Amino acid sequence: MERMLMKGIYRLNTPSTKIHSLPFLQFRASLSVAGDSTMSTNSVRVATGDSTMSTNSVRVAAVQMTSITDLAANFTTCSRLVEEAASAGAKLLCFPEAFSFVGTNDGDSVRIAQPLDGPIMDQYCSLARESSIWLSLGGFQEKGSDSQHLFNTHVIVDDTGKIRSTYRKIHLFDVDVPGGRVYKESSFTESGKHVVAVDSPIGRLGLSVCYDLRFPDIYQLLRFQHGAQILLVPSAFTKLTGEAHWEILLRARAIENQCYVIAAAQAGAHNHKRESYGDTLIIDPWGTVVGRLPDRSSTGIVVADIDLSLVDSVREKMPIAEQRKSFQFWKAAAL
Repeated sequence: MERMLMKGIYRLNTPSTKIHSLPFLQFRASLSVAGDSTMSTNSVRVATGDSTMSTNSVRVAAVQMTSITDLAANFTTCSRLVEEAASAGAKLLCFPEAFSFVGTNDGDSVRIAQPLDGPIMDQYCSLARESSIWLSLGGFQEKGSDSQHLFNTHVIVDDTGKIRSTYRKIHLFDVDVPGGRVYKESSFTESGKHVVAVDSPIGRLGLSVCYDLRFPDIYQLLRFQHGAQILLVPSAFTKLTGEAHWEILLRARAIENQCYVIAAAQAGAHNHKRESYGDTLIIDPWGTVVGRLPDRSSTGIVVADIDLSLVDSVREKMPIAEQRKSFQFWKAAAL
């Protein structure tokens, strides 16, 4: 048995416990033990802590799905998943990038793009209101400033159906994937200009989209300047890049910013041109995976109870916010 101790944060790992199937770990400021009360169905996986869960705990859920070119079919899938999350007691449900539509060709997304007050987004706002649940709608095709472009917009909707905040993806996926295809998101997408965090009943949410994950600066701004406690990373990682980097990058962002990370993912083959990696994850601020579907390519939700007292405890025991150096320090040190 390996024992890991860090000034009051205590965890037990046994040889039979693997990170890929680890149940939610309920941490205390002084003592915590990995309990096993995991429940699962074909489409819902619930990871919970012990019966003495902190009053700071709140239930969240994240979607894994395979969106296609059919707006109505995607909405039907999303409606079912919202109902499942609400029935499981989740207060927030996070959808992946391009939840409402994945086109075959780049121009398809521009063609269906709508303003945030259009009928597509209105449907999803109604879902939130009818189920009394907050929704993170990552990667909505928002109509751009001209007919050739859109914004890749992360929308937060509250449980009354009101849009609380929006973030337009800053880092666009212009990449020649080794062994794969060439992507040029900037050819049809306008880059956002602002870092966005928003308060919610779940905690303070830091917003991002997919490729942003490779740029740690945005998450450091969300944590250290905007006070984020939970980082949302709705994504549609390619199969090749996901296999190589998905979990590593997500756990790194959780650890270095001492935040929960909720990463809803597109999964499987959308069409003959595009396949996404999948593997929706919920990760705690110690870097532990606390929520994951058994099949990284299936459609469903993972549900986990997150405890913001763990965020406070990790930050208190390892006070990197006070210890980190400013940009001015490093600028001077480089001279």
